[in-house]
Amino acid sequence: MTTQAAETWDRNLDDLFTTIGHRFGRVEPRRRMRDYVRGLLAPVARKNSWQLAEHAGHSTPDGLQHLLSRARWNPDDIRDDLQAFVAERLGRPDGVLIVDDTGFLKKGTTSAGVQRQYSGTAGRTENCQIGVFAAYASSAGRALVDRELYLPKSWTDDRDRCRAAKVPDEREFATKGALAKAIVLRALASPLPIAWVTADAAYGQECRFRRVLENAGVSYVLAVPKSQFTVGCPRIDHLFAQAPKEAWERRSCGAGAKGLRVYEWAAVRLPAVAEFDYVGEELMYQRWALARRSVSKPDEIAYYLGYTPVDAGVDDLVRVAGIRWAIEECFQAAKNECGLDQYEVRRYVGWYRHITLAMLAHAFLAALTAQEGEKGAAAVRMLRSSSSLWRKCGDSWQLALADTRVPTSTR
Repeated sequence: MTTQAAETWDRNLDDLFTTIGHRFGRVEPRRRMRDYVRGLLAPVARKNSWQLAEHAGHSTPDGLQHLLSRARWNPDDIRDDLQAFVAERLGRPDGVLIVDDTGFLKKGTTSAGVQRQYSGTAGRTENCQIGVFAAYASSAGRALVDRELYLPKSWTDDRDRCRAAKVPDEREFATKGALAKAIVLRALASPLPIAWVTADAAYGQECRFRRVLENAGVSYVLAVPKSQFTVGCPRIDHLFAQAPKEAWERRSCGAGAKGLRVYEWAAVRLPAVAEFDYVGEELMYQRWALARRSVSKPDEIAYYLGYTPVDAGVDDLVRVAGIRWAIEECFQAAKNECGLDQYEVRRYVGWYRHITLAMLAHAFLAALTAQEGEKGAAAVRMLRSSSSLWRKCGDSWQLALADTRVPTSTR
């Protein structure tokens, strides 16, 4: 890292700390929060309290452990500041909110919410905790913006066990869908500019989840199982089994690790629902069924339901369906770069505090990446828009932008 890049890093990080610093009533937790987040962003091998304390120059991890367990601060306040930060740095009119869950493998039975349950992260049933998350994605970048810990009934039915893990008495059982609904409603009330919502079939199949979005007038493209039924469509797989050959078109839904992700897509408009789709006598929203078929394995078909403004088309549906993978990239980056899954806390409040600070660290990286990308794009725009690239300088000629510092990525 160059001296200039290091100064930019420190300046931006200090600005972020200043933004959230008032959430900590005393100077000690404020300083420990700074040390904790700096450690999460540092190349520390294992980002637990011991190694983060060592990186910060603390003789013991007691201070950082106190920050996560007993210090007085509310991680929900930091989440709200995080959403405002992401809105300012990454917010765009085309923003998409993405909902998904991820697993955190654990040993033992005392960590809040832990039990043997299916983890999509592991691809099998494991002893783990499950967190429901939302990510925000736009043309500027993507970052995690909210989280909830899923508590199975084996926990909420055992209040003594909950109290031992410091789970609040008012926390009752809530399905992952109910947690996702609460997350979406919070995001819609935040400064985040959200045009679309997308999620996988675990959430898209829930009618109540879709109704929340329709009541809010928010467009969606939600994955659903092949057995899904909806208005005018007894089973979505039967509907597309009758699609004519020419209904399938090859389209890209965005770039992947190996280039453009190209599939065959088919879409059909569904009948309107007067209660949700009209404003007075004017049709404002339209409903869609969408299918994505693998080019190399045509038997592999994914299905979606869409709810869009009347001027939206199939390209919009395909784009939003493809953006859903951005949350997987967020999970991977937050775990690999910011220690999202490297905590050793067992209590309920400790989970929320570590996860929120790791999300904050990840959002900082996303914002810094967007900032550097914009600098590079601005330099390219300057080059393209110059009426004359040549200028007279004494007895010689030089490029008009010869004195401009161009980011390395554009050279």
